[in-house]
Amino acid sequence: MTAPAEIGQRRSYDGALCTVRYIGEVEGASGSWLGVEWDDPSRGKHDGHHKGVRYFSCKSKSSTAASFIRPTRATDAPQSFLSALHLKYAGDPTEDQNPPRQIRFSGKVAEEVGFEKIRRKQAQLDELQYVILDGVQVACSSRPEDANTIGQVCPKIRELDLSRNLFERFGPVVEICSELKLLRSLRVNGNRFQHVLKDEVLEKAGNAFDGITELALEDTLLEWNEICHIAAKFPSLTTLHAGSNQFSALTPIPPAPFTTTLVSIHLEYNEFTSLSALTPLSSITTLRNLLLKGNRISTISPATSSPPLFGPNLHYLDLSYNAITAWSFIDALPASFPALASLRLTHNPLYSDPDLDNTTTATTATTAEPQKTGGVSKTDEAYMLTLARLPNLKTLNFSAVTPSDRADAEMFYLSRVARQLAAVPEADEAAVLAGHARWAELCAAYGEPAVVRRGAVDPNVLEARLVGVEFVFVDDGDKGWVTERVQVPKSFDIYAVKGVVGRLFGLPPMGVRLVWETGEWDPVGGFDEVEGEVEEEELEAEWERREEKGELDEEEVSGLERKGGRWVKREVELKDGPRQFGYCVDGLEAKIRVERR
Repeated sequence: MTAPAEIGQRRSYDGALCTVRYIGEVEGASGSWLGVEWDDPSRGKHDGHHKGVRYFSCKSKSSTAASFIRPTRATDAPQSFLSALHLKYAGDPTEDQNPPRQIRFSGKVAEEVGFEKIRRKQAQLDELQYVILDGVQVACSSRPEDANTIGQVCPKIRELDLSRNLFERFGPVVEICSELKLLRSLRVNGNRFQHVLKDEVLEKAGNAFDGITELALEDTLLEWNEICHIAAKFPSLTTLHAGSNQFSALTPIPPAPFTTTLVSIHLEYNEFTSLSALTPLSSITTLRNLLLKGNRISTISPATSSPPLFGPNLHYLDLSYNAITAWSFIDALPASFPALASLRLTHNPLYSDPDLDNTTTATTATTAEPQKTGGVSKTDEAYMLTLARLPNLKTLNFSAVTPSDRADAEMFYLSRVARQLAAVPEADEAAVLAGHARWAELCAAYGEPAVVRRGAVDPNVLEARLVGVEFVFVDDGDKGWVTERVQVPKSFDIYAVKGVVGRLFGLPPMGVRLVWETGEWDPVGGFDEVEGEVEEEELEAEWERREEKGELDEEEVSGLERKGGRWVKREVELKDGPRQFGYCVDGLEAKIRVERR
């Protein structure tokens, strides 16, 4: 028989956990009802507001976390820690199964071989070191009928997972841990602890948590001050997990032991929008790793607040899966994280659209042509631009940064800035360079790239709709190189352009291959897969070989030093298709090599 319900009571229905928030009548329905907030917010129908009436409120911000159920609905029986431990690790899995459960593979019944040995080993509860009691309706530490204490039954537990159970207070967790003297890691994710600040058993925890170095309180929907209140009882804490708790800002941290021991804090999948919301963490001088994956971070700080300043020990920052869209955010990171050496930045909007021409640091001419990345993928481009902007990074997106990687990235960055400068009038150069703090430093290291500007063209005149193309055909007869210069409408597709080429050189249009010579230099494909550094002698030899063959144009190389990178002229084949020619090349001038297929 189901026990009478109470407000705040934790219940489980067919394995689905909830908290009772309301007991009483519901307008338009007969009898009494329970208003419950489900731990899984997708399970409900509303948020306590039903048909125009607010019956109760939920901790979850979801609009579907709540529903009404009958008080007579059968619940899953709560368990003590010891009963759940025996059932999982020492019980007979065939008990209460009539007939016993069969294991089938491809329709055939498999014979259990070796499982008995595993059961016997698990049944040695006094030898268990890693225990997972996740979602097994644990509500208390022990019951009067238990013959032995927790310390007698399983004294060697080092890692304990009590996530997603029926705890209403933190007290039972204190009672369990006080008997586990070797415990080092505790996970209580997904529980719904109540009245944490007034929990008398927690207040008298004493040395119950003395040896624990890792604490996980994810998806508990506790307030930040309640998280800190619990963490303060762990004097040796080095790692704190507090993700999925709906945090949008953190309150100041009161003096506590963990502020002098904490090394890593995980705040993934919360609701932070700026790094300044995390300023209270800067008081933890021992903090080395800050993980902020899956938030909504887009700025360092709003205009109304100052940027945070973290200590000299914070080396690793995870900002993946956020909402970062501007390179100015990346440029500002060293000011807030002066010791930053390792960064994860993937799965931000900036990584899917890293084009420097999208920055807002300069007023670009309205007639400037949209720039294309060309032979470098968006991911590689974002990687290199990030690396070039942060000179002290040793690791980016879990990949160690080699000297060769850095040189490639910094030269690539210079070429992209030069291209951006070429798209604006000379008077706007200073505005563009204001968004590139390392420009002067990198120019001193590699040489300043040439900036080739083309005059702005009125988009309404015919000239703006034509591309001046220099077609170069490698004749395999006596003529050698043959060059023809013509104006090609941007609206032509590649088939039409090949028709023009066919008439110019007397070739079958579909028998030619068109290669756009961009005049830019890019890293050799696969630059991030090469291990080690290229010897300086090899670089010099390669440079001299290219000079002898006429493959190098000093003006195009733009003074880049002959060291630190593996670079080639970027070429793009114009593939057959209906795409307009104007979208396949940049600007109003192009050089295209014609080859026989």
